[in-house]
Amino acid sequence: MTRRVRAVVVTVQNVAGGAAAPAPAEIRKWARAALTADVRGELTVRIVAEHESAELNARYRGKAGPTNVLSFRAESPPLAAGDELLPYGDVVICAEVVAREAREQGKRPAAHWAHMVVHGALHLQGYDHENSRDARSMEARERAVLNELCFPDPYSIK
Repeated sequence: MTRRVRAVVVTVQNVAGGAAAPAPAEIRKWARAALTADVRGELTVRIVAEHESAELNARYRGKAGPTNVLSFRAESPPLAAGDELLPYGDVVICAEVVAREAREQGKRPAAHWAHMVVHGALHLQGYDHENSRDARSMEARERAVLNELCFPDPYSIK
């Protein structure tokens, strides 16, 4: 039996300056779990410090301060030229914000990290939470992916 290999590469960059983050292999596993089989290209997960997150949040969303996760879809679809994979998108995660939120929400750090990776990857695929209908759809998909990864419902905060 031949196993079909998904044409997506997940690259992890940790430039957070020593902040705790999961192993790159875990991050890659969580990102791939959220991607549909038709996704092609390179997805970069960049782990940053608060100053970079705040800069990106201000520049691209017009909001002050760092945020947990930002997603940036590549401008054009990733069409491969030969064997070359073109960018699919970037997920930027702020290590300090994720750690702080996990503590405040009483979540295991790995569970919150997995949620942020999945959340960012779903945004790249067009999921959003700008209105209640879209939010319900995105949250249902997040719950399903995280359940497959053996993580609890991220929205069941007590």
